[in-house]
Amino acid sequence: MGGLPRRSALRWRDYETAAGHRPTKEFIMSLPEGDRAEVVAAMKDVALNGLSVARHVRGEIYEVRATGVNRIYRVLFASETKFILLALDAFSKTTQRTPAAKIGLAERRLREWRNRGKKNLKSVD
Repeated sequence: MGGLPRRSALRWRDYETAAGHRPTKEFIMSLPEGDRAEVVAAMKDVALNGLSVARHVRGEIYEVRATGVNRIYRVLFASETKFILLALDAFSKTTQRTPAAKIGLAERRLREWRNRGKKNLKSVD
């Protein structure tokens, strides 16, 4: 078949605490169905088209923007590997700018996630 070669899509993973909680997924699942669909569609757009359709926030942190029925949502994430996007936090937008506290939380979660990963790799050796 002709045409352009299909680019492989990125895959989403969501941050999980050491205790097994998944705050980003829990937030998204708590949204009204229509709003949840908008957030998931925005995340799929990034998975298919890459970071160019996301907004760079700071350092390794990017955000996905989605507009629900009555609210605006953000998902903060990082490119964890060449193929994986790690959703670190999701929230309803209430201010013009992404709150510094939310960016800081995403950065802490990314560090903690990576530190746990290194410890898990060491225990496998």
